[in-house]
Amino acid sequence: MALLSLSFILLVTLGLGLLLQWVPTRGQPMPTYPQRAPFLGGGSPDTHAWSRYHIRYYPMTLLLIAFEMEMMFMYPWAVVFVEKGSMAVMEMGMFLAILSVGIVYAWREGVFRWQ
Repeated sequence: MALLSLSFILLVTLGLGLLLQWVPTRGQPMPTYPQRAPFLGGGSPDTHAWSRYHIRYYPMTLLLIAFEMEMMFMYPWAVVFVEKGSMAVMEMGMFLAILSVGIVYAWREGVFRWQ
C-alpha cells in the first residue's frame, strides 16, 4: 500500500511539473534564429569550440608545475629540517638541483620568451 501511494504521488508531481513547463510557452511563437543563437558579442566565432590549444603553452605549463612542486615540497621540509639537520639540507639541495636542470633546459629552449 505504501509503494502504491508513493508511486501515485510521484506520478502526480511529475505531471504537474510537466504541465507547469508547458502552460507558459503554449501561446508564444517560436523565436527566430538570431534570438536563439548564443551571444558572442555580435560576431561569429573564428575557430571551433573544440579546437586545440597552441603547443607553446605546454612547456610553460611544465615549468609552472616544476615551480609548484618545489614549493609543495619545501613547506614540509621546513618542519623536517629542525629534526634532521644537515641531512635534510643535502636532500633538498639534490631536489633543487634536479629542478634547476629542468629550468635551465626551459631557459635554453626559450620558454621564457613570449612570442
